Amino acid sequence: MDDRINVTKSFLPPIEEFMQEIQQIWNTHHLTNEGPILKKLEEKLCAFLDVPYVCIVSNGSLALQLAIRAMNLSGKIATTPFTYVATANAIMWEHCTPVFIDINPETLAMDLNDLKQKYTDDISAILPTHVYGNACDIEALNAFAKEKNCKLIYDGAHTFNVKYKGKAIQLFGDATTLSFHATKVFHTVEGGAIITQSKELYEKLQIMKRHGHQRDDYYFIGTNAKMSELHAAMGICNLKYIDNIIAIRKQITQSYDSALSDLPIRRPKLNPNISQYNYAYYPIMFESEQDCIRVFNALQKENIFPRRYFYPSLNTIPYFNVNHCPVSESVSRKVLCLPLHFNISSNIIQIITSIIKKTVNDYKLFK
Repeated sequence: MDDRINVTKSFLPPIEEFMQEIQQIWNTHHLTNEGPILKKLEEKLCAFLDVPYVCIVSNGSLALQLAIRAMNLSGKIATTPFTYVATANAIMWEHCTPVFIDINPETLAMDLNDLKQKYTDDISAILPTHVYGNACDIEALNAFAKEKNCKLIYDGAHTFNVKYKGKAIQLFGDATTLSFHATKVFHTVEGGAIITQSKELYEKLQIMKRHGHQRDDYYFIGTNAKMSELHAAMGICNLKYIDNIIAIRKQITQSYDSALSDLPIRRPKLNPNISQYNYAYYPIMFESEQDCIRVFNALQKENIFPRRYFYPSLNTIPYFNVNHCPVSESVSRKVLCLPLHFNISSNIIQIITSIIKKTVNDYKLFK
């Protein structure tokens, strides 16, 4: 194959639409600092997701950091090792200590039983990830956090437009963070958000992301987490296409499912309470790490670049608080995310799945 096939490819709207959206920047010279385009995007996201408050920030990592800081968290925060490193980085950046909780082997979400075993009174919050856009055990986590009187922040970086029991998944817990990075289903090139039902928290976050002050009134320590008007304009353009983008991703997912159904691989089990999914990733889990690496290498030889999302399990990284999470460690060694984006053709899917089937079946023959 001549063209490189990456695991993701950023959707871009027609350039004419983007230029039309940003024309007012040249008219007003308002580039950042809560400009009219950003305010319009915030209003549109509230309406589209059906949530009361969306605090838009410059990236998903800062969304996590601001949520932790705004809730005055300290000490230890229980989180998952099966996620992107930004989740644990945000905890440590805010001078807290991550306590890694193992995952459910079927859903790959935080394991409540392991949380109960590892929970201590100096844990101030629980920060699980809706990994691959799949919902955690929300009711159980909500009940446990309430029982322990600790905060519950969901890392919902993968969950744009996911609904749980007919409601936006971001409405559960004290807050949910989103990433609008260029690789996500919905993107603003760089960006993120914190969604909450608390007006008080929302207003605090809005000031905190602007260095902790509003004009000449200073309230608390803040940082610069503002999104520019250019990034917000990209979000407004992309939002028009999100339903079509997700529909295409669903079709690609179904094609993969059909082509790979007879192989000894498995997929994460979706939470049955998800009433609307966004097909953010296509992860497959092999029987062994050796099988995973064989397929990974075979695809790369054909200029196809899947990713080992999420490897390694974060609890094995020395600069974090290392502890044993056997399920996460095992899954992270055997999982591979296949290319999934808006313009993968059926021919490309056929090539990818043929390589996987040949690699797996050839090895079984000579095993």
